Amino acid sequence: MRYPDGGGLTAEQRKRREEVRMRAVDLFDEDVKVPCVARELRVSEKSVYQWRRAWKAGGCGALRSKGPSGYDCRLGPHLQAKLAMWLEEGPAAHGWSEDQVWTASRVRTLIGRKFHLSYSVFGVTRLLHRMGYSVQMPARPAAERDEDAITVWREVTWQEVKPCGRRPARSSVSRTKRA
Repeated sequence: MRYPDGGGLTAEQRKRREEVRMRAVDLFDEDVKVPCVARELRVSEKSVYQWRRAWKAGGCGALRSKGPSGYDCRLGPHLQAKLAMWLEEGPAAHGWSEDQVWTASRVRTLIGRKFHLSYSVFGVTRLLHRMGYSVQMPARPAAERDEDAITVWREVTWQEVKPCGRRPARSSVSRTKRA
């Protein structure tokens, strides 16, 4: 799975790491000792040992970047297009008539019904984000919303009912000390 928002490495970061590994190959060819390679490349000795082992087993190709880590999305572009079409139809068209809100749980159920695939709610959230969907927010505040009443509640009522910090108690939990 690719995370453009910081969850994984970018293509540039992968390229830089591969360059470091290729520099390590040059040092392996020169018979430079592992601690010296690690110090020069500013990496751990453990990484250098792993790289050297992979290099001996498979040559330079074993140290080349294999692309982004993780799994590819189980819904390919054509299936994502179908899902987007069904989402545009609205929840009522798929059996949720009580309101017109797509939740991650409902989309998960829709994916299960239509594609016979199981996703977690979090997986659906990531999928929808990759497809360009965002959290639904109302276009305007509710007509019944009373800002003055909300302010009074926050400043007066909440201060009265809010729990006051930690309760005073003995701090010793030792069985050997007498309180």
